[in-house]
Amino acid sequence: MKPKVVLGLSGGVDSAVAARLLQEDYTVIGLFLSIGAEAAGEADARAVAEELGIKFHTMDISRALEEHVKAPFAADYLSGRTPLPCARCNPLVKFPALLALADEVGAERVATGHYARTEMDRDGRSLLLKGKPANDQSYMLARLPREIIQNVIFPLGDYDKSMIRAKAEDFGIPVAHKPDSMEICFIPDDDYGRWLEDRGQSCPPGDFIAPEGKTLGRHKGIHRYTLGQGRGLGVSGPHRYYVSAIDPKANTVTLSDGSDLFREEIFCTDPNWIAINRLDGPREVTARFRHARTETPCTIFPTKDGVLVKAHAPVRAPTPGQLAVFYDGDMVVGSAWIGKSR
Repeated sequence: MKPKVVLGLSGGVDSAVAARLLQEDYTVIGLFLSIGAEAAGEADARAVAEELGIKFHTMDISRALEEHVKAPFAADYLSGRTPLPCARCNPLVKFPALLALADEVGAERVATGHYARTEMDRDGRSLLLKGKPANDQSYMLARLPREIIQNVIFPLGDYDKSMIRAKAEDFGIPVAHKPDSMEICFIPDDDYGRWLEDRGQSCPPGDFIAPEGKTLGRHKGIHRYTLGQGRGLGVSGPHRYYVSAIDPKANTVTLSDGSDLFREEIFCTDPNWIAINRLDGPREVTARFRHARTETPCTIFPTKDGVLVKAHAPVRAPTPGQLAVFYDGDMVVGSAWIGKSR
């Protein structure tokens, strides 16, 4: 009898192919995570389950999503930070929900359609590794603790998107041609500013200012801007403007030519170590400071409150609220939330 695995079945092509691949070695149980009124994809997920002959469950995660993701998301924007909701959701909502069902049905493992890999090191520790370069999603998974990683399977880790599309065709999966979803799941139109305003959690208009304090125009509320942003500002001048600072107390957004956005020292908080138990001293790594694939060689140092990152080359706009993920080759060493920089 095959062991059981609970798979997060979203209704997209990735999780559908993951289900089919897992069936070779496991009895697959599909779980659709419903986020409430904004939920999309359940009908497609159910259709995939029926086509593949796997049991299908749904779970309402709306309360957990509000507590652990939506409320902090709003609070970050109101404080001038730029949140990263998926990185919060994975360890606090999504994977705990999968593990809860696994415990209920007696499944040994859980799985998702993320493009990442896991392996055990020589000391028996569970490691998180990158997926294929074009589709690697290890950045968004870098907040997962080792006790979760050790129970997770990522069946797509050795594939890229084109290979998965081809497999979906070969398997006759009904969502083989479904477009990828790029939006935040609870903001389907991708207008987070309007989402905040609809919740009654937006900021009033205020002044755009130059670094020396001169007023350049009016902004629409600090919740609509992020560090390094150069589009949608509506301010003209002798050069293109970029957001270089957000001050929630003064309700101002500072604009500059962008030359002041580069930092070599970044202070990060609340580290989550995966490949090591703790950071005992300086360590050479590469780091991603956004979901983009760019990695910067850095030296990281332990501090009383977190991690000091000294970049070997200036980093553009390391943004409070985003994640710094530290790598050693393909291996995720750990991650920490970006705070102050200089």
